[in-house]
Amino acid sequence: MSFQAYIDNIKTKTGLSPHDFKKMAEQKGFLKNGNLTPKTKAGDIIAWLKKDFDLGHGHAMAIYAVFKNIKATVQKDGPTTYLDKSAKKKK
Repeated sequence: MSFQAYIDNIKTKTGLSPHDFKKMAEQKGFLKNGNLTPKTKAGDIIAWLKKDFDLGHGHAMAIYAVFKNIKATVQKDGPTTYLDKSAKKKK
C-alpha cells in the first residue's frame, strides 16, 4: 500500500485529514508549532491514534510520519505534497 493510500484510507475511516490530526496533536501537547515536542515518543502517538480512532499500527505510523515530516508536508487548505530527499535537504 502506498503512503497516499494509507492517508486516503484514514480520511475515509475517520473523516479527518492529516491537518486535522496535526491540530488535535497540538491540543494534546504532542506537537508545538507544528513540530513534535522533545518528550513525545512514537509510541505515545500510536497509542492515541489506536485508542481514539481505532487505527491500525500502519495507519497510525503514517500519521506519525506526517508529524515527523518524513513522507509529506500537509498544507492547511491544500493537498498532501510529497517531498523528495533533495527538497528535504534544502530546508
